[in-house]
Amino acid sequence: MTFKFATFNANSVRTRLPVILEWMDNERPDVLFLQETKVQDRDFPSDPFSEAGYHAVFTGQKSYNGVAIISKNPLNDICLNLYDGIDEQSRFISAVTGDITLINAYAPQGFEVGSEKFEYKLRWLRDLLRHITANYDPDDFILLAGDFNVALQPIDVYAPERHKGQVGFHPDEQAVMQEFFKWGFIDIFRKHQPDGACFTFWDYRIPNAVKRGMGWRIDYVLTTAPLAEKSSNTWIDIKPRMLERPSDHTFVVAEFQDIVF
Repeated sequence: MTFKFATFNANSVRTRLPVILEWMDNERPDVLFLQETKVQDRDFPSDPFSEAGYHAVFTGQKSYNGVAIISKNPLNDICLNLYDGIDEQSRFISAVTGDITLINAYAPQGFEVGSEKFEYKLRWLRDLLRHITANYDPDDFILLAGDFNVALQPIDVYAPERHKGQVGFHPDEQAVMQEFFKWGFIDIFRKHQPDGACFTFWDYRIPNAVKRGMGWRIDYVLTTAPLAEKSSNTWIDIKPRMLERPSDHTFVVAEFQDIVF
């Protein structure tokens, strides 16, 4: 059975709801991750997703952060906190569908190299990996995706020499990301598309950034090796970024074969 997955930093789920629902109606993903929903739980727009035939689990806060998993099938073993108790920020949610553990992550942006926010970003990424290594095995079917706010390679950012050493393209961030791969995760976009500059984020402040190819690849679909073996395709759908009032990110899509969910 084909399993179709997507991840999208919405930059406000309520503002981007028409874009999301239209895209889902056209693509019919089995699971969609959302980041930066920017809404308190009581105000999350669950009904439109329910009317479209989906279940939604989410954790959020007013005006900032927030993550959600939208799924055709009911989700089990839902965890809303990366840490024990209440998270300082709503950046993590995990659940299980069929054979697959789903982990939705929205990493901090980092603000400025050397700042407290930059150190928090590094710490949060390490804590995410620590949570995964403490609770899972690389032989499990695990799908970890979302906005990591890190470009890994020169082909993942326009003008890499200009941005080298800046937030989002800094060796300290890249070193932490490499620890995920050493543990057992695979960047399945690069598995299927190893070459070429392919971006998922374009800064609003740059005029015609998409058309000019001035973007960053900072949104990822990472899987463990057993799940990566079942991946058949991945792509970035840039069309939603070209619409009126778009998010500054767009959808990253992955398909898997012979999956029970």
